[in-house]
Amino acid sequence: MVNGSPWLCDQARENGSYPARGRLFGAFLCGAWATACEALEVPPDQAAWTTRLLGAALPAWSADVIGSTPDKPSYVAGDGFPAEMSVNWSSGQPELRVLFDCLDDVQHGHSLISAAAQGDVREGIHRFFTPEAGRPSSAPLWHSVAWRPPSRLVHKTYFGLYEWPEDERYAAVDEAMARLGMAAAWENARARVENADGKREIEFFAVDLAGEADARVKIYYRNHGADLAEVNRIASTALRHDTGSALAAYRTLAGSRADAGDAALSCLAFRSGVDGADECTTYLRLSDLAADDQEAVDRTAALLAGEGVDPARFRALAASLAPGALEDSRGLLELVSYRASGRRGDITTYFRLPVFETSAARRLSPVDLA
Repeated sequence: MVNGSPWLCDQARENGSYPARGRLFGAFLCGAWATACEALEVPPDQAAWTTRLLGAALPAWSADVIGSTPDKPSYVAGDGFPAEMSVNWSSGQPELRVLFDCLDDVQHGHSLISAAAQGDVREGIHRFFTPEAGRPSSAPLWHSVAWRPPSRLVHKTYFGLYEWPEDERYAAVDEAMARLGMAAAWENARARVENADGKREIEFFAVDLAGEADARVKIYYRNHGADLAEVNRIASTALRHDTGSALAAYRTLAGSRADAGDAALSCLAFRSGVDGADECTTYLRLSDLAADDQEAVDRTAALLAGEGVDPARFRALAASLAPGALEDSRGLLELVSYRASGRRGDITTYFRLPVFETSAARRLSPVDLA
């Protein structure tokens, strides 16, 4: 499974990236999904079924051949690869996810929204992020497919605001939240965030496309120069947040450092009928906070164990996705998120697959916030 599968080979150990050149993007990504399913002990029938559905959900670029550099670098990953893999560990069975950038195939992304929303008010939400609504350009569209055990596939969509001036970002979010009936909750949460010290920018707007009552609308902030106390204060703007357990989790991930690392993220989640942000998830960048992937994996495993989650499958997953020895790589385990809203083990690990050898994507927003 780890380095003996056809997905990886000994060449990966030599250059620190996968031997992906010449393969189709879709086949490579589905191979990564199948490898993750094996590491996570996903039932074989579910692994096969979800691999097929993931392949069908991928945009047109999935049929392109992987070269030495990306033709159109994506903002998803530092090397420009248009997808990442993540796992949430809050239930008995890990929830496996793939997030991908639709790139030029925006219509495919819109069709995924329509199919998943099934006539819900969220179905037409993409229009608020296009020139049709007065925006300077169409927002980059990302989509997520997640296997939710025992046998569900759920979808989420993300609108990237990072290419727009700040006033355009807020205008789009204001209109979308009004359409969703959450204008008052957003106004309340925004005021609390803006009254907090520090520098941050709104970067993504996202919606769950599931039909259940607890479907969320999410607004992501990227923090600049924040310490752990500051990201905890931002998380405390949510109505449900345990500051004590959150700070302890952040400290476990950050090691000896008091800062939150490079561009930590804060995600405020809104639900229908709640008069503010219901909860907040904080994302710390382990590629900055840890010396290498082995240290990042060890700290994350300690956090999982402290939250009552056996880290064995997490360690197996990290080993299966690594292009070589974990101590020789950095950035495979890019982000780890923690949500302290009453459910133990609400931790998600984000893996960036090192496909391209040189960095080709912008890590931070091109907008000058000063």
